[in-house]
Amino acid sequence: MITIRNDWTLAEISDIYHSPLLDLIYRAASIHRENNAYSEVQVSSLVSIKTGGCKEDCSYCPQAARYQTDVAVEPLMSVEKVLQLAEAAQAKGASRLCLGAAWREVRDNRDFDRVLEMVSQVNDMGMEVCCTLGMLTYEQARKLKEAGCFAYNHNIDTSSENYHNIISTRTFDDRLNTLAHVRQAKLSVCCGGIVGLGETDDDRIKMLHTLSTMDKHPDSVPINALVAVKGTPLENNERVTIDVMLRMIATARILMPASMVRLSAGRNEMSLAEQALCFMAGANSIFAGEKLLTTPNPAFDQDMQMFQLLGLTPRKAFKENTEHQMA
Repeated sequence: MITIRNDWTLAEISDIYHSPLLDLIYRAASIHRENNAYSEVQVSSLVSIKTGGCKEDCSYCPQAARYQTDVAVEPLMSVEKVLQLAEAAQAKGASRLCLGAAWREVRDNRDFDRVLEMVSQVNDMGMEVCCTLGMLTYEQARKLKEAGCFAYNHNIDTSSENYHNIISTRTFDDRLNTLAHVRQAKLSVCCGGIVGLGETDDDRIKMLHTLSTMDKHPDSVPINALVAVKGTPLENNERVTIDVMLRMIATARILMPASMVRLSAGRNEMSLAEQALCFMAGANSIFAGEKLLTTPNPAFDQDMQMFQLLGLTPRKAFKENTEHQMA
């Protein structure tokens, strides 16, 4: 087994990231097979429980109120509707349900109480529950944990140096503070970023450096490719190339060998062969279902056909819980 390191240097990460692509994929694939059940892939379903109208100015996001996009503002979903969607996702093979709300931060009000009820009831179904609700305090994180929440997603998006070019309504440190609260509450941490924002290779390397030098690596690391949406400031950004996605996934796998590496947004634009290379390079988690919050995504049936062709199997819920996740 590979020793987990939290002291990676920028120079080391740069050497890994820039190594010849086939060598990089081979190294990552070897580490993946040594440390994980490489043919198992976690299947998550992402539900937008409150859509649009967000006060933030994340330049990639069609849910920001200040941008003119096709996303309609929708109020917080009912518990009953979330349970219907959870049952449908579970029946199709999903082991985790991610609940996403277009909020700047969690507020202690009736809406949060309703989210806690959603979490409790979905957890009772035997599904892992992940929430992504914006910034939150330790007390709010603790309440989520007590309700049965398994994981919390809060991406750092990009490098600390590039962050202000993407978002001005909160800081990089705000992101890190929320992650600290999540860890303190002993929730599983889901934290990654986005490529295709106009960042440089150095920004990508620095983002991976931030993640891989945390006191404990994120339990799950989503690697998102920007889906450029008309009406957002990044609507004209070109689609990120497959070699960038492969370098990000493979480097993340080498740096964080025990973490789930999620092939996230942008998969709808990838061919089956491109996705197969991502799985070979160390990706072992996907979002399945026709939408990722508001952007297109491959359908469940399409993914299950891909799994069958590639010899992949869906990972079961709550597998290999660690002490910090269950304490």
